[in-house]
Amino acid sequence: MLETIAKQARAASKTLARTSSEKKNECIAKIAELLDANQKAVLEANAKDIAAAKANGMAENLVDRLMLSQARLNGIAADLRSVVNLPDPIGETFDVFDHPNGLKMHKQRVPLGVIAVIYEARPNVTMDVASLTLKTGNAVILRGGKETIHSNLALVNIIQLGLKESGLPAESVQFIDNPDRKLVSELLKMYEWIDMLIPRGGAGLHKYCRENSSIPVITGGIGICHLYADASAKFDQSVAIVQNAKVQRPSVCNALDTLLVHQAIAAEFLPAVIKRLSQNGVTFRAAPDAMQYLSDADPAVVLPAEKDDFDTEWLSLVLGLKVVDTLDEAIDFIDEHSTHHSDGILTDTEANANQFLAQMDSAAVYVNASTRFTDGSQFGLGAEVAISTQRLHARGPMALKELTTYKWVILGEYHVRP
Repeated sequence: MLETIAKQARAASKTLARTSSEKKNECIAKIAELLDANQKAVLEANAKDIAAAKANGMAENLVDRLMLSQARLNGIAADLRSVVNLPDPIGETFDVFDHPNGLKMHKQRVPLGVIAVIYEARPNVTMDVASLTLKTGNAVILRGGKETIHSNLALVNIIQLGLKESGLPAESVQFIDNPDRKLVSELLKMYEWIDMLIPRGGAGLHKYCRENSSIPVITGGIGICHLYADASAKFDQSVAIVQNAKVQRPSVCNALDTLLVHQAIAAEFLPAVIKRLSQNGVTFRAAPDAMQYLSDADPAVVLPAEKDDFDTEWLSLVLGLKVVDTLDEAIDFIDEHSTHHSDGILTDTEANANQFLAQMDSAAVYVNASTRFTDGSQFGLGAEVAISTQRLHARGPMALKELTTYKWVILGEYHVRP
């Protein structure tokens, strides 16, 4: 089964690689149109997944990731149309130069080929990945979790109908509808037909793929994210940023997990954060250095931090609190506990902002802004296939250019090497 899917994907990728930008854009626009027209069917399919998830005791934050609504479907369709309007990177030339021997050289962007994406509980990923891979001339094999099976099947049916109506191979986007985990092991060995693997899920999935894949793996989507409130931070604006980063959508990877506060402002800043965010249902895990400022706090809202709390991606309305004496201490703490996804500083001191930017080695580093902006759509990229937290070959939101490689093009006049 998988070998057939992989071979079909390779054949489709060759067709996509020579498909014009106009034809690819037509296809993505058609998919957006079909999504609008078939919202009822998608929501009915999603309702089955939601019901099963709740019956199986799925955590509320994961149910939120799984849930689709009319507003979310409208947002997905808008992202598809944004991808249509973005420049096509395929064929772009760069690093152009003339060699002293007369050869004319440049690099030219080309598709990666066939990409496999393994993901959990996020049906919107299906459309995001399909639009970006189609735009860049890549075929894709999707393997969603069993908890999203009905939603994903409905979405893939729409995608493949759009491909057929646009005259492109339906095998350009394929979905593995068998939830058997053994198929993942088989997929990881198909290096002959698959060029890149992207697992989007928990740490266990990432570790398994890194250790067992014969295909290059790019991991992303796990975010233990930090904000550091410096002594010079504007008080009210900083509290608002903390609230947005934690509360706006707590179940996603760029939501805030730990707040660090300089000791010079901790006595006022921490109670203000707790007062404001507790109204949103946030509870807190405070290190001893933070707890000393919170003796009057409700013990049901502010709990002492336990051993692994600062190494936990909460994905829920829980926020870690720590007080530090210096910027260097804050940077060292973040470096130790961060997954290097999205980390930021709140400060009005330019030197501190510059030091933080220079020393913080995360995929996205912020000054006076919410970590919730780490997102392909918010970055103006249309969508993203994943948010990479590693260094090769891409970091942060992976969109169009990150789904390409390049070839050298050398133009000669019957040159021979002496």
